[in-house]
Amino acid sequence: FVFAAQNGPNLEWEKKVIEYFKDKLKESNATNWVPSLNDIPLHYLKPNSLVKFRCMVQDMFDPEFYMGVYETVDPTTKERVLHFGKYRDVAECGSQQEVELNSAQNITMERQTFYCVPVPGESTWVKESYARASQARVCPSTSYTPSRHKRSYEEDEDMEMQPSKQKEQCAVCYRPVGVGESHGCGDPKRLETETLVGQQQHSPNCSAPLDLNFPLPGEKGPACLVKVYENWEGFKVNDILEVYGVLSVDPALSVMNEDRNNSSSILDPMESMDTAEELRVHSPPASLVPRLHVILANKLQHINPLVPASLQDEESKSCNFFVSSFLLEVSSVRAEFLGFLTHALLGDSLAAEYLILHLISTVYARRDVLPLGKFTVNLSGCPRNCGYTEHIYRILQQLVSSSYRLPMTLQNMNSLKFVPQKDYTANRLVSGILQLPNSTSLVLDEMALEQGQLDTLGVRNVTALGNLITWQKVDYNFNYHQMEFPCNINVFVTSEGKSLLPSDCQVHLKPQILPPNMEDYMNSLLTAILPSMLNKFRIYLSLLRRMDYNISDEVSKAVEEDFVEMRKNDPQSISAEDLHRILVVARTRLLSLSAGQTTLSRERWLRAKQLECLRKSRLQQQKCANGNEL
Repeated sequence: FVFAAQNGPNLEWEKKVIEYFKDKLKESNATNWVPSLNDIPLHYLKPNSLVKFRCMVQDMFDPEFYMGVYETVDPTTKERVLHFGKYRDVAECGSQQEVELNSAQNITMERQTFYCVPVPGESTWVKESYARASQARVCPSTSYTPSRHKRSYEEDEDMEMQPSKQKEQCAVCYRPVGVGESHGCGDPKRLETETLVGQQQHSPNCSAPLDLNFPLPGEKGPACLVKVYENWEGFKVNDILEVYGVLSVDPALSVMNEDRNNSSSILDPMESMDTAEELRVHSPPASLVPRLHVILANKLQHINPLVPASLQDEESKSCNFFVSSFLLEVSSVRAEFLGFLTHALLGDSLAAEYLILHLISTVYARRDVLPLGKFTVNLSGCPRNCGYTEHIYRILQQLVSSSYRLPMTLQNMNSLKFVPQKDYTANRLVSGILQLPNSTSLVLDEMALEQGQLDTLGVRNVTALGNLITWQKVDYNFNYHQMEFPCNINVFVTSEGKSLLPSDCQVHLKPQILPPNMEDYMNSLLTAILPSMLNKFRIYLSLLRRMDYNISDEVSKAVEEDFVEMRKNDPQSISAEDLHRILVVARTRLLSLSAGQTTLSRERWLRAKQLECLRKSRLQQQKCANGNEL
């Protein structure tokens, strides 16, 4: 990135860099050789090397200005050299050089920073599959600075609490842009490339543990500041990305933040815009929140490692071959899958049919405010006192790529933050449980309900769940207004009676067997299934919910005539709402797609009617048995 001054800046190298990595990553298994932040501890990765990160965009910060081109000068020889600041947080120059801040050659550029976290609720089998596929070979890195020894995360956190200790460890001279005079030393000087014009420095007393702002409780993994240099308009909050970029973990970044505190007295208070909390959140220690300077970034349709990344890539021969090959055996896979879920649902094959339809459902379009394709199922009649929902959730975790189970206890409803909220003091979006990426399976466990009263937060949380189910949206709280964020979350509700939440379909569980030990029964079910068949179930769910679908005019007319005939024979037998429900079941990646069919056939229409008839009949029988409405 260093060019002779007489040649002038040559920005064409940027395009060559991107094209080079694009071509290299297209080679067979090339992506598996790139170390991943998801799999490898940060201190095992070499600074300023190419790494990748599979993540969700949790927040988007304001655009950031940096010194894209800057000039250094040797005070003795007056030799001038041009440097490029792209893909860097800290600018470097020789021991006898200084950065010429007022040079006419300097060019200020812009980049966008996203705060990214590991994919919320990502299943263990997904993490392990990606890790097994990796062929990257790494060893503990000691090259953060020439004098730096490897530290543990605990030591990094301790140094965050005691900045003086970090100064002792870091033998690097630096200075913030535009603040104070240049510092002379024998070591190479470093200059932060981000232009920090008139920022108010954060308080040295602000030493609370850093909140990594994960949406789900108990999540682990690295958060990362992802810095994008082009086409960032295509990315938005909650997108899942696979990012390839240059890793930056220079401890000088943390020391710089402390130095800003010490130098804050020379700044004009009228120019100070950022609060102490904002500086703390936007400039966390690099040892805890590394920076990743993006060379390539792809928005992922899914995170299933068993399925090609782009199922809609019609030009990909390997992708087309994968799809066509799997469709040849989809009938047998469906039959095995139905049997597996029937055992998990205690011998209830009807509930297993509807669970399959739920698992492959997805919002494929929106008509005004109505999301088309969603299929929230309420499984009522679940056995009590055996942790049945937890066992079912363990089964689902082995099938879907990402999921979360929310026990709807009174304490959870009244204390947990469901809806993300804007913190204007820190200028960040504080995450909530419902900040989830598309295709997440959310299991709401109403079996955990207990007597008591919901407080104000609890009522808001229940309302948020209802809006999510009905409209597939979450209204983020920006204090002075609500901002609507569309989503595509598969919601599955377990309850004893009819759920207090809305649903698209209530299926009352009718167990055929009641094992004496539910945990042993479910464990044996998972143990008995072959890993190869389990992988086919995972492919089945990911593949079918993303296939195109249509209804021919001939079948559409036949369905309409059949509906009219049913209404003639018995006006009370089916309503327009029933027709819509049946069509939803029979259309849009559900009953037909579950059999690998991309068009609606009359056979599938009749099967949909049969399923609905059985489901409604069961609900009526249960209503009569209980003497009240489910």
